[in-house]
Amino acid sequence: MARAFLVVMDSVGIGGAPDAHMFFNGTVPDEGANTLAHIARACAQGEASEGRLGPLRVPNLDSLGLGRAVQLASGNLALGLGMEPAGVWGVATEVSKGKDTPSGHWELAGVPVPWEWHYFPDQERAFPKELVDKTCALAGTDGILGNCHASGTAIIDELGALHMHNGQPICYTSADSVFQIAAHEGTFGLEKLLTLCEDLAPTLHDMKVGRVIARPFLGDPQNGFFRTENRRDYAIAPPRPVLTNWVQDAGRKVYAVGKIGDIFSMQGIDVVRKGPDDMLMKHLVNLVDIAEEGSLTFANFVEFDSLYGHRRDVSGYARALEWFDGEIGKVIRRMGRGDILVLTADHGNDPTWVGTDHTRERVPVLIAGAGVDALGHIEFTDVAAIVARHLGVSIP
Repeated sequence: MARAFLVVMDSVGIGGAPDAHMFFNGTVPDEGANTLAHIARACAQGEASEGRLGPLRVPNLDSLGLGRAVQLASGNLALGLGMEPAGVWGVATEVSKGKDTPSGHWELAGVPVPWEWHYFPDQERAFPKELVDKTCALAGTDGILGNCHASGTAIIDELGALHMHNGQPICYTSADSVFQIAAHEGTFGLEKLLTLCEDLAPTLHDMKVGRVIARPFLGDPQNGFFRTENRRDYAIAPPRPVLTNWVQDAGRKVYAVGKIGDIFSMQGIDVVRKGPDDMLMKHLVNLVDIAEEGSLTFANFVEFDSLYGHRRDVSGYARALEWFDGEIGKVIRRMGRGDILVLTADHGNDPTWVGTDHTRERVPVLIAGAGVDALGHIEFTDVAAIVARHLGVSIP
């Protein structure tokens, strides 16, 4: 019986979304954004040389068809890529009206988002009074800090000391449909923060806000603050069964690597493995060795997005791609007969673009273990269908 490994390279878009002009970073439309092609161009031109040198080197991904996918998606060449594909390759286009994590992942798992997400306005007081009052009541405080759009690392640097002094949670949002709460694990307490986010989640979900995210941190004003690995996402549940449910309902095992369990509110998930990307890669390798026949392993590697895309760090993004390429080559070589590895992405986050938000882009679909073929243009939901058919699981 076959196994499937579905791996989302968070934010590794390849341009060309037909509706990119309808999505914005500030006042600038995303039309022309191309995460992979622009990183490759910067590398080839010597503009991404911090911690690395020369053209972008991703031979394992390129041999599966990454360079061809970029060209098909956008008409642009990814400089240094373009090998003759030795795998199955194609380009997926999203229909959900969002360029965020839940929209992309839900649709890759077979269910487009059927509603418009709620986004908080980018103004000094971003949150409605009723939400602020409820947050204060649940936290036992007389106010909140932040109440704005902000970078998560910048806002704890700015407000961490005051938060430690007065105990008020730091609440902020972004261009995504999210409500984030940062709090110090020592002075506020990790369990108190997680309980606060869990108790607030139903209110935010009723507003069609996609996620409430707990952002715990440690440190002090003298030595600086840093976020810990105890982040927790409380996501709105998909409106219908998704790929993980289909597989689990067929009596198969489903492993979630990274934030997949949070994204799907644990629907259809048997086992969760978390950590930074280097640890997640070790988990993935281990699951290739031990996962049961007929199982699904669904993984997300987030640091392309969280550490490099949002921070507009082209060199860092290139380093991450090259690291991932080397490691995924090891994964492919460990796969068993009948296994497939499906590599894709959920949106773009072009580090050469304006602003700090995601970019609306098409994504690659690269498959190892299924021979050689060109899929052409497909939809995000076709990814779920490919995996389900491989596993012999019925699609509702």
